[in-house]
Amino acid sequence: MTAPTSARGRRRAPSRIERAAGRAAALQKPRVILALLLLLALTCVMLLDGYLRAEVGGDQRVRTGAGSGKVPDKVLDGGPILTFRGGQATTVSVPSKTIALTFDDGPNPTYTPQVLKILEQYDVPGTFFLVGSMVSRYPSIVKTMVQQGNEVGIHTFTHVDLSYQSDARINREMEQTQLALAGAAGITTTLFRAPYSSETDAIDNYSWPVYKKLGNEGYTSVFVDTDSDDWKKPGVSKIVKWATPSGTKGAAVLFHDAGGERSQTIKALPQYIRKMKAKGYTFTTVSGVIEKRNAASRQAAATDTGATGQTTGRTSTGVTDTGVAGTGTGTGSGTGTGTGAATVSRLQAAHRTATGMTLYEGKSLIVAVAIAEWALPVLSGLLFVVGVAVMGRFGMMLLIARRHYRQRNRRRFSWGPTVTRPVSVIVPAYNEKECIANTLESLARSTHPIEIIVVDDGSTDGTSEIARGAADKLGMANVRVIRQENAGKPAALNNGVRNASHDIVVMMDGDTVFEPETVRHLVQPFADPEVGAVAGNAKVGNRDTIIGAWQHIEYVMGFNLDRRMYDLLRCMPTIPGAIGAFRREAVLQVGGMSEDTLAEDTDITIAMHRAGWRVVYQEHAKAWTEAPGSLKQLWSQRYRWSYGTMQALWKHRKSLTDQGPSGRFGRVGMPLVVLFQIVTPVFAPLIDVFTVYSMIFVDFEAALLAWLAVLGIQLACAAYAFRLDKEKYRYLAMMPLQQLAYRQMMYLVLIHSCITALTGGRLRWQKLKRTGEVGTPAGVGGR
Repeated sequence: MTAPTSARGRRRAPSRIERAAGRAAALQKPRVILALLLLLALTCVMLLDGYLRAEVGGDQRVRTGAGSGKVPDKVLDGGPILTFRGGQATTVSVPSKTIALTFDDGPNPTYTPQVLKILEQYDVPGTFFLVGSMVSRYPSIVKTMVQQGNEVGIHTFTHVDLSYQSDARINREMEQTQLALAGAAGITTTLFRAPYSSETDAIDNYSWPVYKKLGNEGYTSVFVDTDSDDWKKPGVSKIVKWATPSGTKGAAVLFHDAGGERSQTIKALPQYIRKMKAKGYTFTTVSGVIEKRNAASRQAAATDTGATGQTTGRTSTGVTDTGVAGTGTGTGSGTGTGTGAATVSRLQAAHRTATGMTLYEGKSLIVAVAIAEWALPVLSGLLFVVGVAVMGRFGMMLLIARRHYRQRNRRRFSWGPTVTRPVSVIVPAYNEKECIANTLESLARSTHPIEIIVVDDGSTDGTSEIARGAADKLGMANVRVIRQENAGKPAALNNGVRNASHDIVVMMDGDTVFEPETVRHLVQPFADPEVGAVAGNAKVGNRDTIIGAWQHIEYVMGFNLDRRMYDLLRCMPTIPGAIGAFRREAVLQVGGMSEDTLAEDTDITIAMHRAGWRVVYQEHAKAWTEAPGSLKQLWSQRYRWSYGTMQALWKHRKSLTDQGPSGRFGRVGMPLVVLFQIVTPVFAPLIDVFTVYSMIFVDFEAALLAWLAVLGIQLACAAYAFRLDKEKYRYLAMMPLQQLAYRQMMYLVLIHSCITALTGGRLRWQKLKRTGEVGTPAGVGGR
């Protein structure tokens, strides 16, 4: 930070506030980035989970009725195993009295383990065509499946009809499933079954290019001979009947271990296995079928050449007769049940051991999915809690604000004898040359007797000279200007309290203007000897800009409705710095304004509660303040407010266990502040993120209606708040845009503050740039 230059040209050392501002700027950027990264991480988790559930990128189209004129007849009439050796299509049929038991759509955490238990019980291997997204969600099931000696194949990652997809999407579906298998079981596979496929005669002109493409990449496509149609839930007996091939024919038989309720499949499977074994059938995997066919081909060739003895008992390690590589390489990791290792390796010959980046990327995918699977239910639970809290807050504010308004506006309501004695008005100022004259001009019209103490906190722009000049011009003999070395706002306020002549002190900001009746209204609650402080009604003066209008809505709806609620509950957390009044003895009793936090107004308010004083809200005492005019200034202000509030709550945390008035605030006020001003806003982005996600990937109309319903509730609350404050309704037209833009910024500010608090950062008071455009009260009354 460059040191300021004095009027004589000499460089002077930066003030305490300027040094703090430099440290704040250095700290702020990394934490803003971290806050954005947290939201980005949340979005990525949701997108990953949505992709796994086919909400993101899902495609439910299924092609039917297409022609097959471009598909070779030998493929349409061939066996259920399709390979491409040297670019030529070759089909393999299942040998007689042999069953290749296949299962689609898994793994499923309920039914797949039951299927595996049945297969293990009957010493039967199976071939499972797995959906990659399910593999990544339930990796332990797949690992057990492979270790048990079963074979696995790819059923795409999101169960889409590949005939509708681009080459890039096809590659992605295959590669991501391979990564999931690598992360789950340490293997990849060469087997593939397309979703919605059946027998080879169902191959059409649109799916044929897909099979050719994958075949040329080394994949073996697997179809079915016999479909149990268990997904129709026809009953156990029909499932068994439909899965049984005619005569002694061999067959690739299709069951489902996922994709729906499969209890009938679980009951039918043992019956089917017993029935087929009784008929003399053997069970094998797809690779086992290919091995049987290759063995038969080698034996026939050996018989023809008279070289049977040279080939018997040996297995090819290269490309087999049907184009499946490595049928006897022993890459399978299963141990089988009742079979030797060589047999197991042949039954899992389509497996390849995953190594290198494939293995590491696969494990990373499994970890990422595990995080998403854990995080989304937690976030969904938080979303429910936040939703209930937000709606509960609206309900509480409306009910209590209505009661507060009726109570305080009754004809016979009175705080006690009218307070007419003079009071001291303290105006802390630091470089307020644009505003200080307007502030004094508004105080000059006060209908209540006051003395004015302007405490110039080391200003460098002539604030004190402007204040004296304005007082002289207005003929205000009741104005004192006190200069002090730059020490911060709390020190300036404490200096003003020490120099105050009266027992009631009113504190206001140097950029704020009062209405003539403001001070008179503000001090009337002091007729009640229990009242130690009064919060006024702060209004946004520069509300005719977009940013100003957004803050105007927030002030009327949020701050003032909240204060009505907290007033009746006797746990007001904050007296606004723009307008507040205190008993001088109460301020001195709690030690004055503290420099321990950035929110000295919240700090002293809580301290007064703990000291036994009552803090109330006076809606008729209005102050017009200049709100930040740019997003950067707004961020700085709200960052200081939210972080300072956290500091104050932490400072007074012992009130949670205190007795008496301190304990009452700790057990009533503090939980409400934490819930409504920290926890709910921090997690409120979940509502918006889930809404946007639902609009894009789930159901746009339903999500939009839900968002509009919430907006309608907020508009109703805001309209009621505007009615109570007698504000113009036209500003509510900005509320939808406020929800889309302004609220998101407030979320980031609060998250930024939480990160600062958790990382132990400390900031000091920051000075906002003022324009002085708030001169006299405007927009009073009328609707």
